[in-house]
Amino acid sequence: MKLRQNPRLGETLYETELENGLTVKIYPKSGYHKIYAILTTNYGSIDKTFIPAGETDYVTVPDGIAHFLEHKLFEKKDYDAFEKFGRYGASSNAFTSFTRTSYLFSTTSHLRENLDILLDFVQEPYFSTETVEKEKGIIGQEIQMYNDEPDWRLFYTVIGNLYPSHPVRTDIAGTVDSIAQITPEALYQAHATFYQPSNMNLFIVGQIDDPDEVVDWLNANQAAKTFAQPTEIVRSLPEEAEDGHDIIPYRSLEMPITRSKSMVGIKGLTDYGTGELALETKLKMNLLLELLLGDSSTQVQKLYDDGTLDDSFGYEFAIQRSFNFVTLGGDADNAQELSDAIINILEHATESPDFSEDNLALVKRAAIGEYLQAFNSLEAIANQYSDEFFTEISPFDVLGLIEQVTLADLQQMATDYFKIETMTVCHILPEEANHA
Repeated sequence: MKLRQNPRLGETLYETELENGLTVKIYPKSGYHKIYAILTTNYGSIDKTFIPAGETDYVTVPDGIAHFLEHKLFEKKDYDAFEKFGRYGASSNAFTSFTRTSYLFSTTSHLRENLDILLDFVQEPYFSTETVEKEKGIIGQEIQMYNDEPDWRLFYTVIGNLYPSHPVRTDIAGTVDSIAQITPEALYQAHATFYQPSNMNLFIVGQIDDPDEVVDWLNANQAAKTFAQPTEIVRSLPEEAEDGHDIIPYRSLEMPITRSKSMVGIKGLTDYGTGELALETKLKMNLLLELLLGDSSTQVQKLYDDGTLDDSFGYEFAIQRSFNFVTLGGDADNAQELSDAIINILEHATESPDFSEDNLALVKRAAIGEYLQAFNSLEAIANQYSDEFFTEISPFDVLGLIEQVTLADLQQMATDYFKIETMTVCHILPEEANHA
């Protein structure tokens, strides 16, 4: 097994690859009663055009199939995985993102049994026409509920503006119409293509006395199963304008809300990949946004004092396989005023009174403190480690990467990223308002 040391925390990460290609990472943490395990496949909602395992031609599947598959894997012909976990004192869950699907459990006992349940229900699919039809009704209700949610509409309208053709524009759950087209055959096809052990990783963290013993258990589980020969996963995405000229600059919607909502989106035109460069980019952007728009920013404080924004204001940098973007916004009495103020700060980032060496030192110190704090949460550790960033490097390396960031790095980031031609704005306005 490969060992990665964290001298700052005095801890060790154990890594190995099983014979069938499944990557396993084990992170013993003393002083915890709980153990947390997460099994992740490199497959998410954007992977809708691909060459199925064993075939030669591309297929395009309905939106929402990755999320639908995640839901259906728990239900088998003769058992329900949730109930099985419950029998061994574990609580379980799963989630789908744009590029990943993860299945997880936490437990204080019966680790081997729960690992067997996790691997078995994810690796042994069962779908029938009856159970698939039933699920369509459940997920359809979920989708309609989100459609009525203003913050959800705001976010996806912004993403749709930035990415008019990329599948990231579509909600992870799909649409009522798209999920109506899902069949058991399509689910089996997606599973055979993307749930190959070589496209998956398992991360286990908590009170683990003997990592080698855990690997022996996993080997025994996998050896009892027959897997198809791994095949190369070939995906396809629609072409986008390299210069961002296809970005839709503005949209507004009216909904039954009492206060307006405003969001600015910025599309990253550079593909940073999914390894170390992507992670460095994420760290730099998060530091830059915190410097300019964090709680201690003088400019944000001023906007707060004059009522342009309130506690609902927030921002996020998303960077995953094939896309990256920034979203910033919140509730406002005057949606236009808020988006104009945000864009003004971004366009003049390096002229900001907060853009200084002293402030960067403070922001870095806070980021390091926050990151070290996250190592106290088993769930936070596991979710982080299952990310693609960490196939090349370890989260232990993050602290060093934060420390290395300079003001010149952030200046470059602001110059490269904050361009008016790559921005979009969405406002959601109260229905009764008169916008003449």
